[in-house]
Amino acid sequence: MNGWTTQQSFVALLVLATAAFVWLVIPLVGPIIWAIVVAMLFAPLNRRLVRAMPRRKSLAATLTLLVIIACLVLPAVLLGVALVREVGALLAGLRSGNFAAADVLARVRSALPQWLLDMIGPSALTDLDTARQWISTNSASQLQGLARRVFDFGQSAFGVIVQIGVLLYLAFFFLRDGERIMAHLRRVAPIDAERGGALLERFISVVHATIKGSLIVAAVQGTVGGIIFWAIGIHAALLWGVAMAFMSLLPAVGTGIIWVPTAIYLLATGSIWQGVVLVFCGLFVIGMVDNLLRPMLVGRDARMPDYIVFVATLGGLHLFGVNGLIIGPAIAGLFLSAWELHIASVRRARVGSGASEEGAE
Repeated sequence: MNGWTTQQSFVALLVLATAAFVWLVIPLVGPIIWAIVVAMLFAPLNRRLVRAMPRRKSLAATLTLLVIIACLVLPAVLLGVALVREVGALLAGLRSGNFAAADVLARVRSALPQWLLDMIGPSALTDLDTARQWISTNSASQLQGLARRVFDFGQSAFGVIVQIGVLLYLAFFFLRDGERIMAHLRRVAPIDAERGGALLERFISVVHATIKGSLIVAAVQGTVGGIIFWAIGIHAALLWGVAMAFMSLLPAVGTGIIWVPTAIYLLATGSIWQGVVLVFCGLFVIGMVDNLLRPMLVGRDARMPDYIVFVATLGGLHLFGVNGLIIGPAIAGLFLSAWELHIASVRRARVGSGASEEGAE
């Protein structure tokens, strides 16, 4: 009885210490998650460097970290600074009244056929001053909310530096000691070693492939879309490019939610060649990026179904904010991997029982 009480006390202490540690690191959950993702994405490069210098794992991890800084951190910082400036300039234009909503509505009205104007009513799109004020006010309020989030994030330079520093610091150790950490996780997993190892490997494969494919495709589609918007003279092309990158993470929505309404507006307001170019590039350039890159980056076997990615991404965004872009698909990957492993185990058990019955006969 005394031994059982002691064991219960130790388990309670273990649970309490684990809960306290989780509570302690919650403020840094974003950098921790992104450090894991970055280490997973650049693990192949780190392994090549380790093979080239087998006794210098720390140097290999440091070189990999320098590549991460050059390829990811610096471009992200520069993009963030440029995006803050563009949002600020757009917001200032709305506040000063330099948003020609009345002209836009007048051009739309003049481009619409008479039967459509008769259908929507004679008063539609006529009170242009009221419409201009309504659009400007609502656009300004929406952009103010966006700008407030962006500027609040950018105001604490020290906080941003700390988070980036934590990300890079943890990424270094995940790269250097990744194999040892994985071996330890296999040992302490609350399931048998064979099943735990298979689950962990499958989970890493699915999450690595899905996240790598999603992030790279999003970056390429956002970049291409922003360049196209800039080329045809769309204002705030950088902002629209970033929006397309985020939308491309949602399989059922995609970048079309940005460029399709823009193309319709261009065609309706008489900017025919710009609208035609945007439709062509949207279908055969932006759209084809996903069809060409994702199969090469993800592959058929490791790819999660699009509807699972869609639901997991939306749920992750709702629960965890921007970090949900990673947490959602990761949870979905664990869910699918666990069920695949369970189904495979059930099938093996059935085959084994069938063979035993045949032998007994």
